[in-house]
Amino acid sequence: MTPEAPEPMVPTATYRLQLQPSFPFAAAAEAVPYLASLGVSHLHLSPVLEAVPGSGHGYDVVDHARVREELGGEDGLRALSRTAREHGLGLVLDIVPNHMAMAPRHNRALWEVLREGSVSRYARWFDVDWEAQDGRILLPVLGGPLGRVLDDLVVDGDVLRYHDHVFPLREGTGDLPLPRLLDAQWYRLAWWRLARTELNYRRFFSISELIGVRVEDPEVFEATHGKILQLLHEGVVDGLRVDHPDGLADPDGYLRRLHEATGGRWTVVEKILSDGEHLPAAWPVAGTTGYDALRHIDGLFTDPAGYGELLGSYRRFAAPQTDRGGDWDATVRRAGYKVLTHELAAEVDRLTRVAHRVCDTSPDPALRDRAPWALRTALQELLVRMDVYRPYASTDASLVVTEEAAAEARLAFAVPEEAGALDLVRDLVLGRAGDGPAAEEFRTRFAQTSSALRAKSVEDTAFYRHVALLSATEVGGDPGSPSVSPDRFHAYCARVQRDWPLTGTVVSTHDTKRSADVRAALAVLTECPRDWADLVAEVTQDGTGVPDAQLAWAAWQTVFGLGEADVERVRGALLKHVREAGLFTSWTEQEPPYEEAVAAFVAAGPCGVPGERVTAFRHALEPYIRANVLGVALTQLTMPGVPDVYQGTEGEYRALVDPDNRRAVAFPPEDAGDKGAVTAAALRLRRRRPEVFGDAASYEPLAAEGPASEHCVAFVRSGEVLTAVTRLSLRLARDGGWRDTKLALPPGRWVDVLDGGREFTGQVRVEQLFERLPVALLERAGE
Repeated sequence: MTPEAPEPMVPTATYRLQLQPSFPFAAAAEAVPYLASLGVSHLHLSPVLEAVPGSGHGYDVVDHARVREELGGEDGLRALSRTAREHGLGLVLDIVPNHMAMAPRHNRALWEVLREGSVSRYARWFDVDWEAQDGRILLPVLGGPLGRVLDDLVVDGDVLRYHDHVFPLREGTGDLPLPRLLDAQWYRLAWWRLARTELNYRRFFSISELIGVRVEDPEVFEATHGKILQLLHEGVVDGLRVDHPDGLADPDGYLRRLHEATGGRWTVVEKILSDGEHLPAAWPVAGTTGYDALRHIDGLFTDPAGYGELLGSYRRFAAPQTDRGGDWDATVRRAGYKVLTHELAAEVDRLTRVAHRVCDTSPDPALRDRAPWALRTALQELLVRMDVYRPYASTDASLVVTEEAAAEARLAFAVPEEAGALDLVRDLVLGRAGDGPAAEEFRTRFAQTSSALRAKSVEDTAFYRHVALLSATEVGGDPGSPSVSPDRFHAYCARVQRDWPLTGTVVSTHDTKRSADVRAALAVLTECPRDWADLVAEVTQDGTGVPDAQLAWAAWQTVFGLGEADVERVRGALLKHVREAGLFTSWTEQEPPYEEAVAAFVAAGPCGVPGERVTAFRHALEPYIRANVLGVALTQLTMPGVPDVYQGTEGEYRALVDPDNRRAVAFPPEDAGDKGAVTAAALRLRRRRPEVFGDAASYEPLAAEGPASEHCVAFVRSGEVLTAVTRLSLRLARDGGWRDTKLALPPGRWVDVLDGGREFTGQVRVEQLFERLPVALLERAGE
């Protein structure tokens, strides 16, 4: 008889573990006693289903029906769950509905499709445009044009081999001469460079190694979610994190189906909300994974006036072109055009074909006589003006694809009559023109392409071009306006508590380009912009061989934020930086002389003697960096929402972009210091008093009074717990300190959770409150 599954728990706080072959389920189980003592309620596991062998992240799933053997298999996962339960912890799983790995020999479903074509029972699984490429799937895996690598293709029984790649042969074709054999397959092997323009399957952004999955099909949903749902219903896991729902054909429908299938388990979605954008109210989820919280927290510790000065200094030093790093909005726009015509050219081609088919087959004469070039131009001009990731069926698309954007986009047409294509395309997106399957497909493709464009043009391009302040170039961030006032922060928190009280919050993840502690240090530069500009000018003149000034500005910040000049880590991060920026080199068109110059500059400058001066400058600012680090940590852990603590970040954790931020960590950290004490105190308080922070809790701002009141940000949760943090501490010190600034506590006696020997009542001098630490966590004492 199967034992009854335990009642699922809603998290009070989660702890993210990056599972990989070198850190499997058994290693996670060994860390459970420590993590339970830390105060979290759930372990948040990276993807656990079968992935490409050796994968360090698990997002390249190959089999949804099996738990990954390299991690310990299903027995290992169940053993981890039992150990976690014994210590009062639950599990949350990261799931990947949008894509699978394009790895035929490991992906059985894909193998069958490549062998049998569109008639395969698995053909409906994958998002393939079978009308393109003569009904074959383009596989861009060859190192050169086919004729040049033909001798590297070997027929071996019923398979075709190309170096490490293995492909199935269509039945009855194994004895054909090689050229005819290749033409007879359900796939077309091609030079990898053809992926940009010829690919006919949907992928994850521009990554051809990941193929889109059609989870909108009920049968595909059931087949790809069966194991996850089994683990949920048997009580092995409690909740889910949904990876990249914006890539799906119908996020609204998917999330409804998932909600019904899970019985309403706690679920958060990796949804990037642009500034001012709200999560669709109709989504049956607890909220987002928390990048919107990250933006508001980071912004709270960023000086708006200082950022303006820093931006001016950056422009004078680096002299970036307006649309290549000088102005944020212009940089995003140009990056958008570049992505649409390069990385996403195949997706735009497919979208244009669908739009043309809608027009050609429509019974409405108003849709006829639209040239493909005009439709393509209209699509591009509308897409680059999208300020959010995509429209949704449950929201008003006209608020996303706006009339203002359309009016601006019309200017791209020299002939006014041809600009009618723009209005037509917008009407198609809004559902005002065209009907039937083709029109529905168009709306779906537009939304999916918009999502991929936003990610590639903003996060993967513009963030690496506009480098005035690297802490602002974070997932979900807004480098055009990175500062958040206390009033705006409080308004955000009140809205979260009202609308999404169990949403996730994060400050560091496996995807953040810099960890929270690195960003907290960089934010201090907005409080001393002139000092920083002078220092950068001095160290850049030391004959370090600067390849370009924008890179130099970013490189010096990197070393300042990291606080240590480890040449391998810095070189790896900066080489990724310049390739993503695509200004002088890129992933697909690498320029060895430039990249060699970058490596030489890193060694001689940021990681050389000049870099020591930057490190010394950081040391002088350590008290203010510490105030930001502790302020960010305590704010996240006590604001509305369910905080997710990334592995190792309970102590000092300085990491750069992946793979640097996915390095193994020690449990427990060797010396967690004040940050570890603050983190543990806040987490244990949340676990001990969940009602103070949960869905029925309240959030009230608390304003300080006096000459430095703007530097104290405080709030009260449910009238029982009070958080106070120091904001812009360097400017505070330069302006004379706290002086007579006071904070009027709510009625009652308040005990210092971080220093149990202290108690406060009534009006408290802020200087006294922050006597030992630049943050305070108080709990109302019982009567």
